[in-house]
Amino acid sequence: MQKSRKQSNTSHSTRLSDSQNFITSKALIQRLLRLTDICENDTVIEIGTGKGHLTEALCRRSGHVCSVELDRKLYESSKLKLDGYSNLSLTHGDFLKYSLPAKGDYKVFSNIPYCITTQILEKLTGTPNPPKDIWLIMEKGAAKRFTGTGKETRQSLLLKVNWEMKILYHLHREDFHPMPSVDSVLVHFSRKAVPDLNREQLKDFKYFIEHSLKYGILGRNGLLTKRQVSVALKQAGLPHAHEDGVTLYIQWLCLFRCWKQR
Repeated sequence: MQKSRKQSNTSHSTRLSDSQNFITSKALIQRLLRLTDICENDTVIEIGTGKGHLTEALCRRSGHVCSVELDRKLYESSKLKLDGYSNLSLTHGDFLKYSLPAKGDYKVFSNIPYCITTQILEKLTGTPNPPKDIWLIMEKGAAKRFTGTGKETRQSLLLKVNWEMKILYHLHREDFHPMPSVDSVLVHFSRKAVPDLNREQLKDFKYFIEHSLKYGILGRNGLLTKRQVSVALKQAGLPHAHEDGVTLYIQWLCLFRCWKQR
């Protein structure tokens, strides 16, 4: 059993190492940070210290930086490189097992390992005390899926209950070393001061979304009739839903509330 766990940890570490693509250009790092509102009063968490280039820029810009690095060699080299920064807490470990702050505001900025994008987002948005703002450099396809760019997804619809999301910057593959085989973007997740739904409503919304995406809103297994959909959207001043489903988050929210009332 112990051997199996050790092999699993080694595989996880290797997979993360293989998916790391570093940004070393100081000019680009500053350009990306200028797109944020990170300031000297902020505590910032970084997922993956890497070679320390982004970590150093964050230390100069924010009040305190908590950076987590899984790779032992990268951790040791960054520890030496960044030794002069008193506002840095450097941790060697797996971010997915890292304890996020239980109270107080904090922000996240990171060039994340693409292979665990979903797990990272679930951890950050699902914690009892989520960050106020999250800026993540991620694979473009994943970013479009999470933000609902082009078409809403289960993930984007559930995230939008609590978060405003926007792709802020499109990076070039040449911006990274080694160069990735996919396109990358910087995405901003801003926590809403007041969620669109409370926790109990969110559970029902999740069911409504999953059922509707699987069976359709209308039809024999649909949760609403064609007339109910038409009337609800018209009364809310929203455009009609497409035959293959609705395309806007606000439409989904409107129809969910219509379903709840009935």
